[in-house]
Parts: sequence; C-alpha cells; structure tokens
Amino acid sequence: MTEPATTRPDGIAIRRAVPTDVPAVADVYLAAFASTYDFPLAHTDEQVRDWLQHSIVPHQETWVADDDGRVVAMMVLDEAGIDQLYVEPAWHGRGLGNQLVEVAKARRPGGLDLYTFQVNDRARRFYERHGFVVAAVGDGSANEERQPDVRYEWRP
Repeated sequence: MTEPATTRPDGIAIRRAVPTDVPAVADVYLAAFASTYDFPLAHTDEQVRDWLQHSIVPHQETWVADDDGRVVAMMVLDEAGIDQLYVEPAWHGRGLGNQLVEVAKARRPGGLDLYTFQVNDRARRFYERHGFVVAAVGDGSANEERQPDVRYEWRP
C-alpha cells in the first residue's frame, strides 16, 4: 500500500520513497553525514549506496522530501522508531526535518526511539524540541563508527 504524498505550501512533497529514489537518497545521506561529522562513516560510499538499494528502501519504511523531483531529505523508520533522518545541508532550517518527525510520530503513535552521536548538538537540540528525552548514553562500542552516542525516546 502506498500512502499519498502530502504537499507543503512551498511545493515540497513528503512521500514514501520508491526504488528510483535510491541514488538521490544516498546523495542526501552521504552529503549530510560528511557535512556534520569530522569522523568517517564506517562504510564506503559504494557500500552505503548498496545498503540503501538492497536493504533499506525496498524493505524499510523510507520517506523523502521531494522538491519537484529532487530528493532533499530522507527518513527511515524501523519498528522502534527513526533509524535514519538526514536533510541535505543546503536545506537545513526549512522545516523538512520537522515534517519528517511529524510523519514518524503519526506512523508510530505509541512512541519512537532513535540514536544520534553525542557530538551532534544540532540534532540533539532538534530532537529535544520535538519532545524526545535522553534514555541512555553510550561510549560508541555499540555502533560501527565507534563514536559516543545517545539514545532518545519520545512517548506521547
């Protein structure tokens, strides 16, 4: 079942990703990660693209913000909550992340969990503004990048 897209007043459509979106979803993911962190991803760009193409978009609930055919933000939901949420750096501050979080809350009304790296102050402030609270902090031993992380939860 495909959910209908919602279109914002500025013309940006928030919709489910389709297989042809994978290259653009990967571009957003890679650009946002590179612009946010001083440490590298645990995987090569090619591995990330393959993961998104074969494991994520066809099998997990993936949402995009689409500006007239150009993907400018992406979000992946798993059973527990938000698994990935990235906005193309040039599009920060335009409310795309806000809208994707609202989609996540509507899709998982019982609550959401997510992880972010402790050094990502921008993301931490963003999630806290949306009612997420710190549930646990980690030393990085449980993630592939080996970076200290924080688990957030939102409960309605």
